[in-house]
Amino acid sequence: MKKIINNPADVENEMIEGFVAAQKEKVKRLGNLNVILRKNLNPNKVALISGGGSGHEPAHFGYVGFGMLDCAVAGSIFTSPAALPVFKAIEEVKNKKGVLCIVKNYSGDVMTFETAIDMAKDEGINVEYVIVADDVATQNSEIGRRGVAGTIFVHKIAGALAETGADLKSVKEIAQRTIENVRSMGMAISPCTIPASGVASFELSEDEMEIGIGIHGEAGIKREKILNADEITKKILDEILNDLNYKNQEVAVMINGMGATPLMELLIVNNFVQKYLEKNEIKIYDTMIGNYMTSIEMSGFSITLLKLDEELKKYYDAAADTFALKK
Repeated sequence: MKKIINNPADVENEMIEGFVAAQKEKVKRLGNLNVILRKNLNPNKVALISGGGSGHEPAHFGYVGFGMLDCAVAGSIFTSPAALPVFKAIEEVKNKKGVLCIVKNYSGDVMTFETAIDMAKDEGINVEYVIVADDVATQNSEIGRRGVAGTIFVHKIAGALAETGADLKSVKEIAQRTIENVRSMGMAISPCTIPASGVASFELSEDEMEIGIGIHGEAGIKREKILNADEITKKILDEILNDLNYKNQEVAVMINGMGATPLMELLIVNNFVQKYLEKNEIKIYDTMIGNYMTSIEMSGFSITLLKLDEELKKYYDAAADTFALKK
């Protein structure tokens, strides 16, 4: 294992310290917890919290800032945070407008946030949550679709509405509408390695690829001989388009790198996406390309499509000022 780190046990702490040092005018850390907050919280807006395991950077603390999240809670790499830090985060951001937690559909994340939310409600805090479930690779599994890169669209749109001073019910409703209209799927040509273990999350031969990978280093739902970029992209797009009807709709597209994929390759993927969606009578409203929700240094990509209506477009386009996304 080759990584540019110090002690594997200190990775999360040093990463967060480095992030806060780079954004010290805008964010702060809550004590010694892996909790990042907007420095100047607005008490007149619904507060948004998200989080999960580390290893997905820039998610989630990279989206703390104007127009998106008020707080992000990080666990150890690929491990859900404990309920107590999530509860402390809710306590810190609570206000008269309420708190909305945006949770990815993984059993650990859901259990952690539900426990913390129950604790907060026992204290009289007005808090609600939504569960993002956009990964079509696991739509038929016991837990259902996992929450993956589509989560960023939920942060963006719910965050924009919250900035207007809308009430908690309205912010939750638009977050849920975004979730219902977003789908994703990913692939990989190489795994990632958790620093603490030093072991690759799965093994692939030089001529193999994994289709339907997760963001926690999980192997995909099927392993195949590697194809060219257009063939791979078509496979993924077909799965997404078979799950939700996008025909004659406007969509926002996200071509998301998994951590080690060159921009060159993401642009080649996007070249096919643009042509294929046009061929299928789907209008592209906007395209985002880059690393938005990664899996440490996995080499691969995911595609996310968000079906837009006029209101979703309005808040998708609204101003945002965060480390990882600016509009």
